[in-house]
Amino acid sequence: MPRRTTYYQPRQRTARPLVDGRRAMLIYEIIEAFPFFGIRRVWAYLKHVLGERVNRKKVARIMRRNGWTVRQRQTGKRPRVEVKTTIADHPDQRWCTDLALVFCGAKDGWCSFVPVLDCCTREVLGWELAHTGRAKTAERTLEAALIERFGHVRLAPAGLMLCHDNGLLLGSKLYRSTAKDYGLQQEFITPYTPEENGLCERFIRSFKEEVAWIHRVESIEQARQKIAHWVHWYNTKRPHQALEYMNPVQYRQKIQKITKKYCFC
Repeated sequence: MPRRTTYYQPRQRTARPLVDGRRAMLIYEIIEAFPFFGIRRVWAYLKHVLGERVNRKKVARIMRRNGWTVRQRQTGKRPRVEVKTTIADHPDQRWCTDLALVFCGAKDGWCSFVPVLDCCTREVLGWELAHTGRAKTAERTLEAALIERFGHVRLAPAGLMLCHDNGLLLGSKLYRSTAKDYGLQQEFITPYTPEENGLCERFIRSFKEEVAWIHRVESIEQARQKIAHWVHWYNTKRPHQALEYMNPVQYRQKIQKITKKYCFC
């Protein structure tokens, strides 16, 4: 007979409570304030914003037991061409842009929303909401991003890439001449492969889930106020999993601090 079997004495374990009431209330308050948060983002908000020491599995157990999880979309497999992977190692190396439609009430109808993002920090550098999705709308968004980052439209660093799809708006003669005049190099993705512009596509999905689909606006002016408030919160407060659960501004400051530390020039 094995020795450990002879000397084994079972210990009576106390059953743990199935649900932590205090943590469940905190999670419920977070979901009430941000109904678009999933398990990972609720856990990140508890840990990095509220300072709660909690395991992600515990958050998942509480949310699944109470039916608080976000409904996942069904994804299908479609044949695509080979995707090119490009990674931006530091800010202002690669930007991306796209266009989305936003319903602004019966008065103004469907309006065009055009953002410009930094692919390294996920920061929204500029955005525009207009009645029509023309090249002038995208041009104003690009100018706003350049002024926000560099203070002038002609101070962009050499080699700054601007990634987008092959739409008529971003491939028009006016927009191409504007980007070239401001010193930006356009990078067109492979046709029928939105994964190459995945950062901007994912941002637009978050924008629709967190702003466009949960707020009912009556005019384009009211929509601009909602978007401006959300963009400020997105850049300064919203934690990102890809950014080590920091917001875009914190991540940019971290990279700039590391760059200055190891710069010997």
